[in-house]
Parts: sequence; structure tokens; C-alpha cells
Amino acid sequence: MTVPPLVLRVLGDGPFAETGLPSLAVVDASRRVAVAGDVGSLQWSGGGTAQSRWTGHRIGVYDRDTLRCEHLVRSRYPVRSLAFHPVLPLLAVGTGRYDGGYAFEGELLLLHLDSGTVVSVLRHEREVLDVAWLTERELRLVLAPCDDWENPDAHGQGHTVVVSRDDWSAVGPRAIEAEELAAPAGPAARQDDRARTRRFLTDLASAAGRRWSPRRQVWAVESGEGGRVLAALDGVLAESWLPSGERDWVVEDEEGGRQLVPSSDGTSVWTNAERRPRLRDGRRERGAPRIARVAVDTGEVLETLDLDRSGTLVAGGSRVLVRPTDRAHGRSGRLAVFDLDARAQGPEVGAFDLVNHAFPVRCASSPYVLVGTRPDAPHQDKWIAAVGADGTVRPLVPHSWEPREHHFGGPAAEIGRSLVYAGAVHDGVGLQPGGAYVVRRSLDGAVRWQHRTDHPATALDVDEDTVYVACNSGALTALDADDGTVRWHTGLEIDGAPTTALSLAVTPHGHLLIGTVDGRILECSVRQ
Repeated sequence: MTVPPLVLRVLGDGPFAETGLPSLAVVDASRRVAVAGDVGSLQWSGGGTAQSRWTGHRIGVYDRDTLRCEHLVRSRYPVRSLAFHPVLPLLAVGTGRYDGGYAFEGELLLLHLDSGTVVSVLRHEREVLDVAWLTERELRLVLAPCDDWENPDAHGQGHTVVVSRDDWSAVGPRAIEAEELAAPAGPAARQDDRARTRRFLTDLASAAGRRWSPRRQVWAVESGEGGRVLAALDGVLAESWLPSGERDWVVEDEEGGRQLVPSSDGTSVWTNAERRPRLRDGRRERGAPRIARVAVDTGEVLETLDLDRSGTLVAGGSRVLVRPTDRAHGRSGRLAVFDLDARAQGPEVGAFDLVNHAFPVRCASSPYVLVGTRPDAPHQDKWIAAVGADGTVRPLVPHSWEPREHHFGGPAAEIGRSLVYAGAVHDGVGLQPGGAYVVRRSLDGAVRWQHRTDHPATALDVDEDTVYVACNSGALTALDADDGTVRWHTGLEIDGAPTTALSLAVTPHGHLLIGTVDGRILECSVRQ
């Protein structure tokens, strides 16, 4: 097994990056800072498979003087409250949310600061709105009602209780019983500390001689001419970094870019911005899409396509296609074909589903799409199809090589007249262990190898002999392109703190670019 990648440099780094957009922060007497935040969803209108078994909620514990991240843990639910124990190296974390239809779900977590161990201590799930240590032995909790069944006031109420333990460091999983949490309901405000937290972190970073500015999800990375690094991320349509590590230019956007497709001559890059539906006057509306071509050397927006529907970029050879992703008025999707010289309408390919039809193929010799064979259910019986130079759609092979299984789409790459692609097997109760995969198939449908995993892939790229796969668990794996065996497997970290890759790109000089969920870009050496 060869050695995992060596991180050469980190772009877009900054204090508290690990926790994404912060919602809450507290300080203890030993000069630790706990920050709760959210690095975001892995789903957009052009793809959603990577969202399975994912949570973006984070709790980071930092040294107040150096701002170094000492512990970083995931939370299933948004964090509502934080409290350091007055004596013990222990952090109480209240989490939870309304499930949207009935129940208030959540946990009380105890984070052991000496070991990083996390324990969920409630026997049954409850949303914990507030935690506060009254003494070394007593912890006050404010819990949301269990549900809002026949209680229209539940969203403004809470149950206040005091739980006592002689030694909170010895409390084990699910040790606090429901009987200890019984109390009458009373008014309980839901606090929004985001503005205060932003001011606090800004001041804290400034005191350490640093600047705090949150970044999030790097959805796409590409290598540009002269060693530039290009990226698209939340709030940024596109940006460029010089080999010196300095950001050269940035094109901002209200929501941010999701894809980058370099032009054939390398002087410009196509990018598209997400436009999420928003409620206006009781109606869900989506803003006009922004698909633009940006000059690599200056960041100038050279042109913006005038489209009435959002789409995902499909690249292959020297062509760039736009596949509409929304279902305006129930119409089937069309491919609108674009290149640098002409504009042309493409053929009918059926409706798009963000889980089923996502199929971005890197290093593609021609554009590839997933198409359904049933007009009434285009997500079923999908085929991998190539779009010919004449605009015809040529089905190649069924997307699922197992006739009895329905496979979701995912990232892909072409290598040696075959396709390597990731996906997940649909199961009615959710993604099952071993239900995610990477497979290499010849264009005649033969399966050369398959690699099974527990977590779906967020990104995939290849070089001449290796397939690089990132999963939403934070794992990064190198597979032998010839037989699919694992060359190395590692948990992705930055300065010892875990992170997750959202985008990958192999550079012409053999390095690996990694865009992370927390807004950073890594350049790694994979040939040591």
C-alpha cells in the first residue's frame, strides 16, 4: 500500500474554518473557546446523492490564544446551547430541531475535552434548548416539548429541569432517564446568537492578529494556466489563486458557483450559480440562473447565458452542454448545447432528478448523460448515454449492472475507453452498509471491477493509473485503475482536524487539488 497524499499548501484557510457558518460560541476559564456551526448541505439542484448519511453540524473547541482547533466533532442536529463544566474538562452540548411534522428531536452531548470522546446521555431523544451548570453536580436543562400534537404553543414552550450527578465525567450513554426530565411546560424563547457570535469571533481573531471571514463549500476546483488554482464555492461564482498562495481575483455571487468547466484553449472557464427556491408571498420562486464564462487571467465575466431555467453543465470533448434541472410546467428537460462559437438546441433527454441523474464525467471524450427509458418515470431504468457530434443521444449501457437494483447517479470519469463512476444503491429505508460503490465499466457494459463502501462519494477523478475517490465520511481513497484494489485510504485532515472533500481535480503536474466542505482548498502530492 503506497503512502497517502502529502498536503503541500492550504488556500482559503482562516481561524474557525472547521465549523463553517457559526451560530454559537462560549469561553471557559482555562481559555478554551467552543464554537458551534454548520458547514452546509451536500445537495444542490444538480446533484444530491452525497447527502445520504451526512450532517453538516459541527462543534469545535479551540485554544483562545493560538486559535488552534483541539477537537472537532459532528452533531446529528443543530446545536442550541453550549456550556463548559466549571471544574471538569467537559463541555455540555444541547442539540435539536423540529422534524417538520410532529416531533422535537435532539440530544444532550457531553464532550470530554481530555480525550475528544463524545457521549449522548439522554435515554430518549429530546430537543435541548438550553444547558447551564448551576454547580459542579447540577446541570439545568430546558427541553422542548416532545411534540406539538394538539399543542399549538409547543414551539414557544420548554420544560426546565435540573439533573444532578456526583461525577459528570462518569456519565455513560443514555444514562439520563425520561423520569428525570419530567416538568411542567412554560414559556421558553428560542435564541438566535448568530450576530453576536460573528462579532465575538471577529474580535477574537483580531486579538490574535488574524482576520476572520467565514468560507463554505468548495463545490469545484480546477487547475489553470501557470499553476493557478480555480474554485467555485458558496458566495463565489469563481475565484483564482496564484502559485504564491495569493488570491488573484474573485467574482462574487449571492449564492455561489457549483461547477467549473474550462474552455478548450484554457483562457476561460464556464461556471454556473445555484439559485435555490425562495418563498415570496406564499409562493416558491427561483431566481434567474447565472451561467457565465469567466476569463482565467483577469476574472472578467465575458458573457452570461440568457436562460429561463436552471441547469447543470455537461462537458465532453470540446463541447459544453446545459441540461435543465427544474421541471418547469411539467415539461421534459432539453439539452441546450453551447460552445465558444455557436449556440444550438439539443435533443430531448427527459426530466432531471437531482439524486438519480447526476453524472458529471471528468476527462470525457464526449458529453455523457443519464436518461430514463420511461417518459412517465424518467428516474427508472436509466441508461448511460453519449451525446454525438450531430446532437443525437446514443444509449450505451444500463446505469445499473444489477437488473434488480436501482442505482443513484454520482461523480464519474472516463479512462481508457471505459467509465469509472460512483453511486449508491437505492433502499427504501435509506443507504445501507456497503450500499455505496465505485465501478469501472467498459463502454459495452462489462464490469471490470467494483469497490463497495458505506458512504456515498462526493467527488472522483483519475490519472493514468489511479482513481481518487472522496466520500462524505471524510475518507479519501486511491484505487488501482486497472483492478480496483485499494492503494491507500485515509481520513482527510488539516492540521490534525478532520475535514471532508467536496471536489477533486488531478493537475497536469500530478498533484491533487481538493476543495473542502469548510471552504478550504488543498494542494497535495500523491507521488512521493
